[in-house]
Amino acid sequence: MGGMGEDGGRYFLSQMIDVLSYMQGKGVVHRDLKLENILVDDNLNLKIADFGFATYKKIDRLKSYRGTMTYMAPEIKEGKTYNGK
Repeated sequence: MGGMGEDGGRYFLSQMIDVLSYMQGKGVVHRDLKLENILVDDNLNLKIADFGFATYKKIDRLKSYRGTMTYMAPEIKEGKTYNGK
C-alpha cells in the first residue's frame, strides 16, 4: 500500500487522541498499548484491543508489573510506583 502521508497520519492520530482521552475520562488505564493492539476496521476506524491488563482502580499509584517489556516505561521495569494517567 505504501506510505499514508501526513493527512493519513493526522487522521489516525486524531482517532488515537480521542480514544485515549475517552479512556482517561473513564479512569481506565490500558497498560499494554502497542501496535499489535491497535486494529483498523473496514471504514479505517481505529479499535483498541486486548484490555487484559487494563485497570481502573487506584490508577494514580500503580505498582504491578504489567505490559509488554519492549513498550514498558522504565519506572515499571524498575518496580517503582507509577501514575497510570
